[in-house]
Amino acid sequence: MDELIALRDENLDRLPEGVRGPRYDRAALRPGIVHIGLGNFHRAHQAWYLHRLFDEGRNLDWAIIGAGVRPGDAAQRARLLAQDCLTTLIELDPAGKSAEVNGAMIGFLPVEPGNAALIAQMADPAIRIVSLTVTEGGYYTDPATGGFDADHPDIRHDAAHPDRPETAFGAMIAALRLRRAAGVPAFTCLSCDNLQGNGRILAQTVVALARLSDPDLADWIAAHVRFPNSMVDCIVPATGPAEIALAREFGVDDAAPVTHENFRQWVIEDDFSAGRPDWQDVGVTFSDRVHDFETMKIRMLNGGHQVIAVPAELLGISSIAGAMADPAIRGLLRKVAIEEIAPHVGAVPGYTPQAYFDLVERRFSNSAIVDTTRRVAFDGSSRQPGFILPSIRAALATGAPVAGLALVSAAWARYCTGIREDGSAVAPNDPNWARLHESARAAQERPAAWLEMTWIYGDLAQDTRFAGAFAGWLEHIHGQGMAAAIDAYLNPTS
Repeated sequence: MDELIALRDENLDRLPEGVRGPRYDRAALRPGIVHIGLGNFHRAHQAWYLHRLFDEGRNLDWAIIGAGVRPGDAAQRARLLAQDCLTTLIELDPAGKSAEVNGAMIGFLPVEPGNAALIAQMADPAIRIVSLTVTEGGYYTDPATGGFDADHPDIRHDAAHPDRPETAFGAMIAALRLRRAAGVPAFTCLSCDNLQGNGRILAQTVVALARLSDPDLADWIAAHVRFPNSMVDCIVPATGPAEIALAREFGVDDAAPVTHENFRQWVIEDDFSAGRPDWQDVGVTFSDRVHDFETMKIRMLNGGHQVIAVPAELLGISSIAGAMADPAIRGLLRKVAIEEIAPHVGAVPGYTPQAYFDLVERRFSNSAIVDTTRRVAFDGSSRQPGFILPSIRAALATGAPVAGLALVSAAWARYCTGIREDGSAVAPNDPNWARLHESARAAQERPAAWLEMTWIYGDLAQDTRFAGAFAGWLEHIHGQGMAAAIDAYLNPTS
């Protein structure tokens, strides 16, 4: 590449040949959405749908203002503001790569204690949707019961200091309080995280937190704010030096590019407080069957990720595509998905469970996507209860097989000992790593110690069929290794 173009508004008419730029005047955009949690996924997924709407000259008053509530978000803010909040999206496919510049985001609010700027922006009548990607574990729920965790220190702070909240949810409540006082209609609260019933969970968190400090406001929120459930899907790896270098290969100097696969899906309930963009015209599905779509996706794709990522990490395989290239791990995924997950998943428009698994298998095998097993295995204390345990409970309720799912759970227990099979250390990879590590060490001698983490497993330790299978697999993994355990599952002796 002869010239490297700095990613800035002033250079959009000079983008290298082959890099698709915005086909709209960004100066004409006006904010309509505040999005909290400006990671890679949002910029490759929700922001892309708006970007394509803007390309058609439509809905220009729905642009995104970015926000974050964690100190670490300040670095992302600095990177994006330095390039006018533009992002290079690089689609990776075995057939080839392509790049486009997304301009749907037009600002990033200061990241500050008390979140005053965020509250003020969300109180602005122009903002009609507040959306979030704050991770599966970011909603202050009890992993075992799904109930609201009112005892978390962050929640206790926001209940005691509602005018200077620390959490995104406290900031949303503070903004809704201002809107109610000013006679401004409520905005829609839209979760874009991988949670079953994410709108319901978001509503639970917001209303319950509001009730701790202002019961009347909580009642107003429950009556006037809409929390549509949604299902989101696109594989989006983390950005590192290789991704930045890839953007430079396209001739673009971007400090925060995003790589992604050539597949996106977004299914939303059409239930909004104050209008919405015309997303249906750029591929979004509006449906009252979001629960069915998300059950299929969360159990088969997100659950499938957990099936392969943890064993691969133990075996020293660093990427998802690399795991799929291993015949034993690929076989593990196929058998668990087809025999133990799919029977408890219903069909949705366009996909039977078998057809959806075939799609998942192809997507996981995309060698152009370098998605690390460590990233996928992160936060198992949220992802295992969210993605694996529902299938276990469904199977136990119907007397169906659980051997493979028990093996997956045992692999996670082995992973949390913090040592791979080659002796290398696993760096802490969970917000609750210390607790998990302690239980994993105890489970080496007494497997039941792992399932006794009721904050994750609830009452599953009492189910003798699952607990027995789990104990057997954990002893097998510790005694003979992960590969031998997978082989025993795939090739059971008579």
